[in-house]
This record gives sequence, C-alpha cells and structure tokens, in this order.
Amino acid sequence: MSEAASAGTTSTTGLSPLEPMLRDWLPLQRWFAGKGRRIGRLRMISAADLLPPGSSPRLVHLLLDVDGDCYQLLLGVRPALPPALAPALIGRPEQGPYAGQCVYEGLGDPRLAALLLERLRAPGTLGPLRFDRDPMALIPAALAPRPLSGEQTNSSLIYGDSYILKVFRRVGPGVNPDLELPRALAAAGCARVPAPVAWYEAALPGGEPLTLGVLQPYLRGSDDGWQLALGRLRAGADFTAEAHALGRATAEVHSALADALPTVALGPEQTARLASGMTARLAATAREVTALRPYEAGLRGAFDALAASRGAGVPAQRIHGDLHLGQTLRTADGSWALIDFEGEPARPLADRRRPEPAVRDIAGILRSFDYAARSHRPFAPAWADACRAAFCEGYARTTGRDPREDLVLLRAYETDKAVYEARYESRHRPDWLHVPMAAIRRLAVGADRGFGRTQPGAAPGEGFPSLSPHPRPQPPRRPHT
Repeated sequence: MSEAASAGTTSTTGLSPLEPMLRDWLPLQRWFAGKGRRIGRLRMISAADLLPPGSSPRLVHLLLDVDGDCYQLLLGVRPALPPALAPALIGRPEQGPYAGQCVYEGLGDPRLAALLLERLRAPGTLGPLRFDRDPMALIPAALAPRPLSGEQTNSSLIYGDSYILKVFRRVGPGVNPDLELPRALAAAGCARVPAPVAWYEAALPGGEPLTLGVLQPYLRGSDDGWQLALGRLRAGADFTAEAHALGRATAEVHSALADALPTVALGPEQTARLASGMTARLAATAREVTALRPYEAGLRGAFDALAASRGAGVPAQRIHGDLHLGQTLRTADGSWALIDFEGEPARPLADRRRPEPAVRDIAGILRSFDYAARSHRPFAPAWADACRAAFCEGYARTTGRDPREDLVLLRAYETDKAVYEARYESRHRPDWLHVPMAAIRRLAVGADRGFGRTQPGAAPGEGFPSLSPHPRPQPPRRPHT
C-alpha cells in the first residue's frame, strides 16, 4: 500500500510549540502579505498529518489564521535535516509532539513533494482536505518533483517536466479563479490555457471550501513572454508579429470566457462607481507616493472622463484579472498560452470573481510592453508603441472591435494600472519607480503616445534600440504585480 493510500488521521496538535518560530519565519517568506508589521493573532484553523503515525519524515498540513488572513503551510518533520534541506529549517521545538525534531518547509523535500502528487492521483478526503481530479486525466506515478524558482505569491512544483502544481499560500473561501476559469475554458474547448487535471481543497465547517492547489500540464519548452520580449529588445529585433498573435490569443480567451460564464452590462451608475473606485485608489496612492502628487489632478481627468461618459451597456465578464507578459507563454509550436488566472492576490477573492470589462486585461498587457521598453537602455518607445498597436490589431482581428475604439475606458484602466504600479514599486522596488512614473507623466497630460499613435519628434535616445544595447539587470519574471 502506498503512503498516499495509508492516510493518517487528522491531527489535533496545538500550535503553541510552533508559534514562536512561525512568528519569526512567516514574515521572511515572499508569499507572506504581512511584511513590515508585527504579527498579532496567530491561530490554527486546521491541521492534518498526510502520512501515517510513526512515519519519518512526517508531512503536516496547516491552515493558519494570521491577523485575519488564512495561510496554507506544509511542514516536514525529521529528527535531522540532510544538508540539502538545511535552508528549509523553520526551527526545533523544545516541547510538544515535535520536541527535538527539525520542523521545516516541506515542499522542498522531494519525498514529501512526491507524496502530494500521490494524493492527487488517488482522490479522497483526509480530515478537512479533499483531493479531486479529472477522471479522464492519466497522471503517471513516480514523477520526480522539483521546486519552481522565482516564485512570487504562491509556491509551485514541477513533476517530471509533465505537470506543474501551484500551491496557494494565502487562501480564502470560494473557488479560486485559477481553478474555476481554466476548467471553464477547457469545457468550452479553448486550448489557450492548460486545463487542470487535479486539485485539492479544504472543507471547513460553516463556509465554502478553500482552493489549496491546482495541478496542470507543464508546457515544457515554452518561452516566458516577458523574457522573450526582453530578448528581442536586447537583439534590437521586432516583436510585432508576436504581439499581434498574443492579441488574438487574448481575444480568444475573452470570447470563450464570455460564452462559458455569465456576463453583465454596466449601466451609468455602475460605470460611475467604477470611476469612483479608481479615483479613490489614486488619492490613497498619492498620500503614500510623494512623486505622484504633482500629477494627481491630471490623472484624475481620465477617471472623471469615464464617469462623465455615462455610458450604458459597457460589457463586463470574467477576465484574467492580472494579465501581463509574465503571465503568457509562447509554446514550443509557436502559439500563445495564458497562465495564472488567480488575479491580483492582494484583492479579496470575491472581488477577483466579479465580472469586469475585458479592457482591464488589455490595459495590463499594454502597460507590460511599456515596462519592457523601459527596462532597456536606451528607452525604446517606438518598440513599445509598435507592440501595443499590433496587440490591439490582433485582438480586433478576432473580436471585430479594436480596444482603442473605447479610448475613454482604455485610458482610465491604463491610468489605474499605472497608479497601482507606482504604489507597488514604491513599496517593494523603489529603483523601479521611474518606470510607472514615466507613464504617469504622459497620462496626466492626456498624451496619445502608447495608444498606437506614435508621438512625433522623439528625443535622442528615445527611438528603437541599437544593436548593441546596455540593458538594465533583468527584473524578476513578474515585474509589475
């Protein structure tokens, strides 16, 4: 009988022996949202041993309430750690059931990571945990796991270059869009998004289940859209054909989502509330980011124009919600795929599941082209403008409507995105604040550059990159989320 089949029972172990070390360890994790402030409440919501009693190592699944946020932890427990796992150590409790043992981050342990795949291959329940899968999917056994480097708000494991498991860290009640939307797209026959083959969740009393992890095919040999764009910039090469194809792929995904899931039409009052929310975010950011304050009035004009448009019937649907080049892959056959449908993790799950105008995703990609061009030295605005225009033209090729025809809505969403970026960079990467600030200066005066109409008279060094560029150090995969 496999370890997965001989499941252990739900653990009722208290948190107190682990609490001091978790208070020190959690704020150091990239996926922890509470950086910069002292942890107050730390309470165990549920605990389950994923291996039978007496096993070594042990794998303990925890859901923790940390100041009102719920986090998923998978802890390994061993008498001693091999050298390869030394960086994963969380601590050695002096009392309780783990006294004298090494408690560590379990996802870095190949044996424990392999156990998660076995659980997903054999659906069933374990305490509060429920494992499920697509009955038509054939998931091989004994696929070697390895962690995916460069993770951001979650953790991922690659199994044998065949599958990738995303483990959500900050979780909440309700189906995560990264499970819900790809399943809907698969049912609709859209091949632009890898279809989930297995997933697991927690069922807690008195509420909706919490999505904890999703297993999908790993698109081996694919090129990350962000890195691909940077490579073309460094080579002084054109990217418009790829941008056009990406526009078509994005439009196909939007069309499939609109067919598969409910859509709504935003009336004048809803459009005004949308603009009001953007204005409020601008005001909050201006209080925090001093560099933005001189442009606040000009930026507000984009939101005022949206509110004044009083447009009725603005279509809203389920969208990606956090789309940029780092969320796209060009596959080995040259086609484009969209990934990571979780949306902005900082937003409440209920907000991320609401229908929104598809132009929000489009604005995210347009800003991403600008980010790529700004990461290059010298700045390459003509490259960005050409890519932005090609993307919109590709989108229109599929839907029959160019996003630039909805200029008031598009400008409002791009301005809102630039404001979000300014706040993000100010908090996390001050050296990158100049990137959204360049867009903010342009958007504050209502400049047309960046909507597919190149501004004449560019300053020296503001044109297409030379063949011998001196790029800035490469940013991480997800540069502006």
